[in-house]
Order: sequence, then C-alpha cells, then structure tokens
Amino acid sequence: MADLNPFSAWRRLLALPNESRTKTVLVAFLVSACCAVMVSGATVVLRPIQAANRAAEEQARLSALVAGIPGMSTLLEQSGGALSTVVIDLDTGRAATEVSPATLETTLADAGNWTVLEPGEDIAGLVQRPDYAQIYLLRSEGEVSLLLLPFSGQGYNGRIDGILALKGDMHTIAGLTITGQSETPGLGARIEEPAWQASFNGVETTDDSGEIRFAVARGPASTEYEVDGITGATRTSSAMTRIIRFWLGEQGYGPLIEAVRRGEF
Repeated sequence: MADLNPFSAWRRLLALPNESRTKTVLVAFLVSACCAVMVSGATVVLRPIQAANRAAEEQARLSALVAGIPGMSTLLEQSGGALSTVVIDLDTGRAATEVSPATLETTLADAGNWTVLEPGEDIAGLVQRPDYAQIYLLRSEGEVSLLLLPFSGQGYNGRIDGILALKGDMHTIAGLTITGQSETPGLGARIEEPAWQASFNGVETTDDSGEIRFAVARGPASTEYEVDGITGATRTSSAMTRIIRFWLGEQGYGPLIEAVRRGEF
C-alpha cells in the first residue's frame, strides 16, 4: 500500500539529486506558491493602511486649501471647524440616497455605476465619468458658503487630479489645489506651484447669462474669467481649461451648482 504520509513524500523529494528535473520543478512550484501567498497576504494587510494614508493625505490637502482661502478660517471656527462631506448623484445634483462615503469605493467598482461619455461632450478626456462623487461643503447660517469639488481629467502627459473650491455664490472660485499630476517638470508640472494655484482665488466662472467662461489664458489673464497661463506649457494650460469647464458643466457638477444657487441643497 502506498505511503500517504506527506512527511515521507517530502523526505523522498529532498533525497532526490539536485540535478533531478522533478525536484527542480516541484521546488520552483512550492517557492512560487509560497511567494504568491505572502504577496496576497501582504496586499490584504496593507490595503486598509494604504487607504488610510490616502485619506489622510487628501484631508491634509483639503485643510491647506481651506486655510489659504481668505476668511475661511473664521467661517470654520464659527461652524465648528469642520467640513461636511456627502456623496452626490452627478446626474441629479442631489445627495445620493443609497451611497455613502464609506460605500463609494465599492459602488464605483461596479462598471454599471459609470457613464460612458460621447466624444463631443468628453472635453476633459475622461472616456467615462463616475455616476457618484464625494464632495465637501461648509454651511454658514444654513446656507452653503463653500463647496469643494474634486475633479480629474487628461493633461498633456497623463491624468490631473485636483479640488476646486467655489464660494457660496457658485460662480466665484475661492481656491484650487492639484492633488495629482504627471506633467512635464519645469513646464506643465508648475500647476502644482502655490503661486499659480493662488491666482484662482476670486476668478469668475460664468457670466451674467450663466455661460461658463473660465479659462487659463495663453499669457497674462486679461478678464475676470481667466488665470495666467503657464509659460511653455500651452497644452497643460488648455487641458486645465477643458477639465474645469467639464466639471462645472452639465456632465459634471452643473446640476449640483444649480441646486445650491436655488437654495435646494
């Protein structure tokens, strides 16, 4: 009767000469299997830590953005010093009833919760847009006084991520911060420079008719709707114009912005 003792089988394997093809293949397989288990285990263990680090980094950027907006520190103190967060349905501009910040990542893992954009409307180069987004807001005397809107889009070299802050009138920019980019160092990458980001404060996004007019100029800004262009980075500047316009429009936060203007959010 065959010996089914696994220890005996292991001893027989080790007893084979090192030149044995069988021994080489089995040892390689066992090493690969052990490595795969260790990598998978490390991934599972580290995932919550990585998520917490990303959340802490984003919160730090939010705090820095808000701290740099004139008068916001006072408003934060008066309101308890904290921003509220909510997940909105981008199609309706309303708070999502079945999705929370805690379940947003799982929700967006489902391809059915993304909208494929037509070429003519995809000015941000996203291809598809999530149906839900987490935003941050500050209320003063019951009304929204600050709205922080995460955005993303295709730059010259890759994806650009950031957060746009709108004042309570919903057409004046309070500030902007870039949270991720891969543009050309010394040129397009200058969108991360604090001085350039600070130039967004006070810029108007729409005219009296409601048309979106915001733009990154090709040179110095010449209207109240523009910020200075970045010398030598025309494509990145144009990309920022398209990205901001997309997220201010109907396919982005447009429905939410209109709801806030009407006092319905």
